[in-house]
Amino acid sequence: MTVELETGWNLRSVMASRGIFQTSKLRPLLEERGIGLSREQVYRLVTQPPQRVRLDVLAALCDALECSLDDLVTITRREAAAPIAVGEEATRGSIGDLRPVRATIRRPRTK
Repeated sequence: MTVELETGWNLRSVMASRGIFQTSKLRPLLEERGIGLSREQVYRLVTQPPQRVRLDVLAALCDALECSLDDLVTITRREAAAPIAVGEEATRGSIGDLRPVRATIRRPRTK
């Protein structure tokens, strides 16, 4: 069994619960806390789940929106079965009798 982790980015819903519906309203809140992001960066931060976020940006978001990190990021843990290779059965453990047949070499007939 393998463990899969799914993350959810809830910045837009946290902003909406605080009455902030435009990404342009978030930029001044971040600038007050020393985070200088461009308009495009703030838009991407709100509309798309980021692959990585600096800790100071996370701290500024939590402070500006008066929320915790758990409100911004949700993590779901799931156990999944290990992937099965193509042509492999799930119950077969060894190759057993699937070994190749040994070749025999014969001399050509002479006339």
